[in-house]
Amino acid sequence: MNVERLVPDPRRPGTTRVVVGGSPAWTVPTALVEELGLHPGAVLRGAALARLESAADAEGALRSGFRHLERRGHSRHELSLKLARKGHPEAAIAVAVARLAELGLLDDAAFARAYVASRAGRGRSPARIRRELHALGVSPEDAVAAVATLESDHAAPDPLAKTLTQARRRAAAMAALPIQTRKRRLLAFFARRGWGGGEAREHVEALLGE
Repeated sequence: MNVERLVPDPRRPGTTRVVVGGSPAWTVPTALVEELGLHPGAVLRGAALARLESAADAEGALRSGFRHLERRGHSRHELSLKLARKGHPEAAIAVAVARLAELGLLDDAAFARAYVASRAGRGRSPARIRRELHALGVSPEDAVAAVATLESDHAAPDPLAKTLTQARRRAAAMAALPIQTRKRRLLAFFARRGWGGGEAREHVEALLGE
């Protein structure tokens, strides 16, 4: 197998398309092309082929990672799962995730802080947010530190205040319903946002004037 052409990839500077058989066979970092001493007419054998395959897999996973992160932030674990579902090899995912972290695009602590601010602004309780961060693979340390900003940062949203505002509107809209129906629905509303137990009952009773 011979290299026919080496074409810089216009979509991502620093990468090169290795053309074989009339079409690009691999897209890899230009540094690897230079390291392997590739040039038009170069013969590709064993070790070089393996390096190209591995680098192309990692480059594919990296580009997929970029696209996911352009849409929204991800934890390392969440992004790894998405790349695996796309069919990227495990080794390529590890390389891509490490590279994205080096670029500062994948940071679990920063992701957790942004997630807390977003979900607290929707009225989700700290307990629920911690559970969600755990499910996303964020470490307990990063999750606890992020949730703590709700108390330490005066500019942070107040999730309970947000829930109470929403609950007042719901209670007003259900004014014509039987008291037990309103109570049940409001308790379910609080529970969906992670507020439960005696605290939720006290707020519901206050909203209903009991």
